[in-house]
Amino acid sequence: MLAKRIILLFFRDKANVFFSLLAVLIIIGLYVLFLGDMMVQGLEAQLGFHSNMIAVTMASITLAGMIAVTSVTSCMGAMGISIEDKEVAAKDFLTSPASRSKITLGYILGSASIGLILTIIALALCVVYIVSKGGNIPSATDMALLLMTSVLSVLCGISMVYFFCSFVKTSNAFSAISTVIGTLIGFLMGIYIPIGNFPNAVQWVIKCFPMSHAASMFRLLLADRELADLFSGAPPEVLEQFRELFGIVFVYGDQTSTFWLSAAYLTFSTTLFSVLSLIAMRLQKRK
Repeated sequence: MLAKRIILLFFRDKANVFFSLLAVLIIIGLYVLFLGDMMVQGLEAQLGFHSNMIAVTMASITLAGMIAVTSVTSCMGAMGISIEDKEVAAKDFLTSPASRSKITLGYILGSASIGLILTIIALALCVVYIVSKGGNIPSATDMALLLMTSVLSVLCGISMVYFFCSFVKTSNAFSAISTVIGTLIGFLMGIYIPIGNFPNAVQWVIKCFPMSHAASMFRLLLADRELADLFSGAPPEVLEQFRELFGIVFVYGDQTSTFWLSAAYLTFSTTLFSVLSLIAMRLQKRK
């Protein structure tokens, strides 16, 4: 019932929905205004020819990152309800027959459900757009993997969001944190600037950021096939350099990330932040 309450409250508040997706809307706006043209022109100059598939490929890379962003910002917007409850109704909930663990689980389930709904909607819209522009139709296997990636992305996103929210006590503090995250996340996903253009130290931060692996998984499924077709006549190392530049894969020394390696890292990160959240809850309970 608490999870249902959170879902209803979230979608009833149109302003909350809007601001939860604000980072996504900014990404779309920047891509339409100038990022898209810059990326397409850069790849056309590198390949030496003009093709509609170049625009489709670059759009796929950007949209894949946008889906990963949605899985974080939507969970954060939903979790804001728990912060509001801390301020105005915390004692009411704690004196109810429901245990503290059930109350916490209700917030997590409700926020994760909202995140998954909005992430799947974003995924569906992106796939429709890519296909309408001439991109490849994802196979049944790819669609299953895209749905699996959406679930993993949301689970990792909600575990991270809940951990950080456990230290936030007021709506003002939560709004400030949401603003900072909404500003930085486009860079951490390699959307505004290709990951390969950052200094090495920043690249390592991005490679270690769990949600960057979610973006990499979406890119592998949505853009890698078109990219391989475009670079079919080029040396293999040129394709690998481009994949690394745009965060389709991550390179750690001699090791290159794969879809399943990124999936394992997301699973590990989800488990880690869940354990940290439990520890934080127990420490706060003792106070």
